Amino acid sequence: MAVFSKQEHQFLSTVAQLGYGNPFLPERIAHEKAALGRDFIPGGQVWSASVSDPDAEPPNVTAIYKKLNPLMEGLPARLNAAPDLRDEDVTLYEESVHYLLYQRYHANFVAAHGKWRFYREFLADWNRFCRLPAKRWESSLNPAHVFACLRQIQRAFHHIYDNIIGNSMPAARLRASIWQSIFTHDMRRYRRAMYRKMGDFPTLITGPSGTGKELIARAIAAARYVPFDPERMEFPGPIKEDASGDSFLPINIAALSPALIESELFGHRRGSFTGAIGDRKGWLEACAPWGSVFLDELGEMDLAIQVKLLRVIETRMFSAVGDTVLRSFHGKLIAATNRDLPAEIRAGRFREDLYYRLCADLIPTPSLADQVRDSPHVLSELLLYMTQRTVGEEAPRCLPEIEAWIAKNLPADYTWPGNYRELEQCVRNVIIRRSYQPLAQVSSDAEDGFLASFNSGRLSAEELLATYAARVYRLTGSYEEAARRMGLDRRTVKAKVETYLAKIAAS
Repeated sequence: MAVFSKQEHQFLSTVAQLGYGNPFLPERIAHEKAALGRDFIPGGQVWSASVSDPDAEPPNVTAIYKKLNPLMEGLPARLNAAPDLRDEDVTLYEESVHYLLYQRYHANFVAAHGKWRFYREFLADWNRFCRLPAKRWESSLNPAHVFACLRQIQRAFHHIYDNIIGNSMPAARLRASIWQSIFTHDMRRYRRAMYRKMGDFPTLITGPSGTGKELIARAIAAARYVPFDPERMEFPGPIKEDASGDSFLPINIAALSPALIESELFGHRRGSFTGAIGDRKGWLEACAPWGSVFLDELGEMDLAIQVKLLRVIETRMFSAVGDTVLRSFHGKLIAATNRDLPAEIRAGRFREDLYYRLCADLIPTPSLADQVRDSPHVLSELLLYMTQRTVGEEAPRCLPEIEAWIAKNLPADYTWPGNYRELEQCVRNVIIRRSYQPLAQVSSDAEDGFLASFNSGRLSAEELLATYAARVYRLTGSYEEAARRMGLDRRTVKAKVETYLAKIAAS
């Protein structure tokens, strides 16, 4: 006799798929519909945070739990009384239990703030559902490990869902890609074994400037697997909800000289260079096993340091500057760049072998123009998000003014070349001054005056360099690329562009 009826088997199968699937792919909606039938509440094709009501409970998730809970409560007794249990029935039952426990304790995980005493209640539920003495069957899984996995799922969902905004398909694909970067495409395999291995896989985030690459890196770093200690009722280390402390260690490659980058990354011994007055640990050594080192603007890295980084990825070993002692890197490496790395390889500025070590887990970020082309309404959603982040509860009063200004003063097909960073600055400008001048427009308006001054010989060297730096930056959309073309340091180019913009704003 079958343990589950046909309807129960179908329902539990869809529940298991929901629990072990990618929540940001459209297939989630299909599984919810299959689980609820006529009770399914239609919605959008992608799952995105509602900016207007971010704390709203997804109605289909709530409905599935209400349907699942009474069924699961009665199953332990039925399984105990069953004459035999097939492996596939046990697996289906176990995975349904995992989904039930996640939904049951989700609010506890959210509100825990480092206090995990509710593990006792979790363990009591685990023993009730996963130990069947009459059948001499007990789950082979460790409840503390499942507890750690469920907490990781909650953290990952929170950081992706709350921070990667937009109802467009490009945004949905980005959220799904970040989820896979954390759990792979097969969460069952991840639960069994891959949770131990994900730190060995570096992640490379690519895309235009202003598309949130550091935000993605922080989401991945904040959602890494951390084992739970059931004796002490705690997760080890100072893990913070905002991925601070030793769990996220960022280095901006473009902001530092090669010598400083090497010292920040690998550490140094006293006397190894001028100014090294003491031994110093680098980020690779300071990084905890559950932590992540983030290399922002990787395309700016000196070739000599690329060689040392390649060795770290291949062997997980490194030496501090001025030392021969080998040290181990136990964390995860995340890198980001807005450069076209294949083009950089052809130009001899980036190592091909390093690129192939990095691109096993590649996350491309969509531009704001990509989102708007796919779903024009997403601009309003993002404007609300930016306005709320800027002025808080005053947002409903500010938003109509911002939308009206943009509709009147910017072309309907404006591409937002500065992406989300430019959109945020537009919001801030309109709130403060009721105006915003895109960089392209600023430069275009000033060119006639510049040419007249240039032809008459009235420009100083400083004015000439600042104006040219602003033009190259406008053409490339990147301080790094502008600096490369001009043969200058990125910081110099940025300072010249800011000088130019300040002069234009004052005129």
